[in-house]
Amino acid sequence: MKRIIFTAALALLMSTGFAQKFVHVDTEYILGKIPAYQQAQQKLDNYSKQWQGEVEAKFKELDDMYKKYQSEVDILPDATKTKRENEIIAKEKEAKELQKKYFGNDGELSKKRQELIKPIQDNVYNALKSVATEGGYDYIFDKVSGDIIYASEKYDESDAVLKKIIK
Repeated sequence: MKRIIFTAALALLMSTGFAQKFVHVDTEYILGKIPAYQQAQQKLDNYSKQWQGEVEAKFKELDDMYKKYQSEVDILPDATKTKRENEIIAKEKEAKELQKKYFGNDGELSKKRQELIKPIQDNVYNALKSVATEGGYDYIFDKVSGDIIYASEKYDESDAVLKKIIK
């Protein structure tokens, strides 16, 4: 779908008569050739494996507690059943909170990714911007995703659209 939209947009821009220059890059290829990126990715993988092991251990502990409870439920007094059920619920909550702590939207893995990967991505973007400026390119597309990763400011019509809306 992205390729269809990209092709249509490219055809539209080319048919308007503007002499714009387009190029594409392969960001996966570029990042794959940067040793610092490969090292950062390896560190992220290691963190992920370590944290996944901790989370799985918590869920295993929870599963063991539940199985033990299930095997004894018929012989337990009501007060003990309630106590054990509450312990199981608390353990499940603990396991889910640990999982969220490490892998949630604002979790440790996300923070580590920002810390390790973002500076490299910023360097790549700055290099792309420099190549675009030096080469006189108006747009740079990512061959992998089809996204525009650089667009010349001279074609930004956002203010004109706002003027029409706000008047």
